[in-house]
Amino acid sequence: MRQLLLPVAALFLSACTTTPVPPADPQQAWVDFTTPTPGSRLVMAQRLDGKNLNDGRYFQMPPGSHELMVRFDFEVPAGGGLGGLSSMMYRTCFMTLQYDHFQAGQRYVLEGRSLAFTPNIRLYDSARQLLAEERSVNCI
Repeated sequence: MRQLLLPVAALFLSACTTTPVPPADPQQAWVDFTTPTPGSRLVMAQRLDGKNLNDGRYFQMPPGSHELMVRFDFEVPAGGGLGGLSSMMYRTCFMTLQYDHFQAGQRYVLEGRSLAFTPNIRLYDSARQLLAEERSVNCI
């Protein structure tokens, strides 16, 4: 029995480790994520130009025009509380954004925000200039 426990434990521990984010390719554009809104839990890459991604921690793509889809999870009031002390639940939204001028070697930031039940995402360049906002939002 002990001989079986060691490989099983090693398997579980290896599943908990995360792989490092690869280095940014200077021939491609890179998009990082941020969630400055309190209660924001997750902004994650979902699709690039309609294709599912294997690693949702970033977007890396060739220069040019691209459609990005992200998953954004954030807290919303669940209701039912007394005196304004309602419980919270998470809302999950999938949002797409189109930007036509990604440049090689540039880093961009995709920022997820929420105001109550309304989410939005914004794409900024390294100088913090607003480049694009979501064009569609689908929440579940």
